[in-house]
Parts: sequence; C-alpha cells; structure tokens
Amino acid sequence: MNVTVLGAGAWGTALAIALAQRHNVLLWGRNPETMAAAAAQRENAAYLPGFALPDMLTVSADFAQAVAHVTTEAKASQREALLIVASSVAGLRELALQLKAFPIPNIVWLCKGFEENTRLLPHQIVRQVLGDAIPAAALSGPSFAQEVARGLPCALSVASVHAGLCEQVVAAVHGGNIRVYSTDDLVGVEVGGAVKNILAIATGVADGLGLGLNARAALITRGLAEITRLGVALGGRSETFMGLSGVGDLILTCTGDLSRNRRVGLGLAQGKPLASIVTELGHVAEGVRCAAAVRALAQECGVEMPITNAVAGVLFDGDSLRTVMELLLSRNPREEAV
Repeated sequence: MNVTVLGAGAWGTALAIALAQRHNVLLWGRNPETMAAAAAQRENAAYLPGFALPDMLTVSADFAQAVAHVTTEAKASQREALLIVASSVAGLRELALQLKAFPIPNIVWLCKGFEENTRLLPHQIVRQVLGDAIPAAALSGPSFAQEVARGLPCALSVASVHAGLCEQVVAAVHGGNIRVYSTDDLVGVEVGGAVKNILAIATGVADGLGLGLNARAALITRGLAEITRLGVALGGRSETFMGLSGVGDLILTCTGDLSRNRRVGLGLAQGKPLASIVTELGHVAEGVRCAAAVRALAQECGVEMPITNAVAGVLFDGDSLRTVMELLLSRNPREEAV
C-alpha cells in the first residue's frame, strides 16, 4: 500500500517508521532544511532524535510529490493508498486547504484537540474544508511516539462513518506490535482524545504539588466523568469513553512521563511561567491550546466540568494553583455518577 504521512513531528515520524516496515511510505515535512537533514542522516533529529529512519522510507519537503504518492503513483501501480495527516489541530485547516487542489483518495488525521478560535473538532474542520465526499477518519488512542518508534506494543482506534476506510486503515496499520480497533463514533473518539490533554495538566499539577497518588486517581476518575459528559452532549456514545480513546488515552497521558501535557502541569507546580514551559517542551501541548475552547463549549452545553474549569483558570485567568485545588476539594458532596 502507498502511504503518505503529512507532518514530520514526533508522532508522524514514529508512525511512518512503523508503517515503512510493510508499506511504501513517504514522510513529508514543511521545512526543507529539516527534511534534507533527515534524508541525509536517516534520522529526524529535530523532532524524534535517536530513531533511525528505515532505508525504504522516503523523506520529502515537496508537497506535490507527497500527494502524488497516494494519487498518481498509487493509481499507476494499482495499489491502495492512504493519506495520513500528522499535523497539530492548529495546522489541520491549512493542510486541508492545500489538499483541496488534489484528487486525494481519503484522509486520516492523528491530531487531538479543538480548534482554538472555532471550537471545532478535527472532523468538523475537514468537513468544512473538503466536504463529505472524501472518506475521512481519525486514528487515535494511547500512544507515545517514542514507544511506537521503538516497536513496543500499542493499541489504537480508528473512527469513521466510512466502514471501508476503517477496514483500509486496519489493513495498513494493524500488525506487528500495533493493534487497531474500529468504531463509527467519530465524535466520541475525538472528544476523548482532546479533553484528556487538559486533565493531564491537572494531574501534573497535583503530582508536582505532592498531593499524592490518591489525588491523582481521583482526578483521573472524575476527569473521565467530565470527558463522558461533554462527549455525550456533543453526540458521542458513553461506551466509547470506556475504551482506548477514552480511559486508555486518559490514563496514559495523565501518568506517563513522556506526556507533554503532564509536563506542563509539573512545570506550573514548580512556579514556571506557561510561556517558558511551552518553549522548553519544543513540541505542541494540545491541552493548553484547547482548554479555553472546552471550557466555553461546556458552558454552552450546560455541562459541569470543574477540573477543566480549574485548569483553564490557572492557564488564562491568573488563578493560583493552591486556591484552585482547595476549591476542587471543598466542592459539595454528591452521588458518584457521570
């Protein structure tokens, strides 16, 4: 199968490395110097250092060449093709606009979050730009790029209303140490992948303040209730949040030391300014970008999300960490329910 991965960040590079073992893969990045260095050194030193790029993986900064790999070349060789977008949510709209000029066979995205200004989920951005005619899907779930690049076990969910595309993604990605499950609950998968990043910031703060493992468990559990409430209000199914893109991704992001969003929380607990934390990361932390959007959406939908509100208050309103934690702990008792 011909596969193009648009976006040579850590996750896009890791997935390209994994897929290149079985498919004809082209990895595209927008920076010509970075991609030229990666092609020459056979390593993406800028975003995924320490992992060799397979010899069979093509690296390019030529957008037309990258798209032709899954249109012209795939058609000429009568091979199936898969187009994967590995940008951040902030970059998804721009790439979709570029793709409008090409007869792409499908589109699958890896990003998790809400667009800041529009508060749209990725599938809504894609639909707004490209329409409904092109088969589209989200590939999500608990996955750290470094572990996927190392070939460690991983399980993902592909979500789409196009059953044929789900089957194609499973055929392309499932194998070796990667398992892929499919669902048609696109909203549920995307909401789970987006909101868990905000909750990872909260657990990072709690851990950084030394509040203990009991507090972490409480935040994760009640955070899952928040994700489920918002997801159902937006049209997702409650059972989706008990799966990989819900509780699975939430646990990984809240507890794993490779989590960028958790590291944001740890930095906040150390008293570091948000701007310096983000600069030190050198990568996108989607929880920061979408916290305000999720808070606003929850208010519009009448959904109670106290942990999300607390994180947004710290990030954008100048609320102190200690005050926010005290407010969360002093909330009135209630029955435990979603």
